[in-house]
Amino acid sequence: MTITEVSEKIDVSQDTLRYYERIGLIPRVNRNKSGNRDYTEEDCKWVEFIKCMRSAGLPIEVLIEYVGLFQQGDETIEARKELFIEQRKQLLARMEDMKKTLERLDYKIASYEQAVVEKEKALRRLKN
Repeated sequence: MTITEVSEKIDVSQDTLRYYERIGLIPRVNRNKSGNRDYTEEDCKWVEFIKCMRSAGLPIEVLIEYVGLFQQGDETIEARKELFIEQRKQLLARMEDMKKTLERLDYKIASYEQAVVEKEKALRRLKN
């Protein structure tokens, strides 16, 4: 697949794909005879994985560490697992913070809705 096809398929910009490759988040992509990137399905899976992890808030540095460990082979399985366990804990903490923020926003919205209801009642009383 070309970089354009992968960009459209996975909804990641071409610049981001080049950046991910440059910093080692995805393995070096093979090139065709013309020198253009030729992504395999395996390359696409890496891009999808990185996109998913970035969307969840995992830092690039952590993902670079993970990819490095992965490339070292099976002897790093436990280290990779521990890395993900720690990131999961951090994600849960962020989700809890977001839940509290959502609850506060809901409270504020309800307060404003109540204020509108009270103003409407006051206006009705003035008309009568």
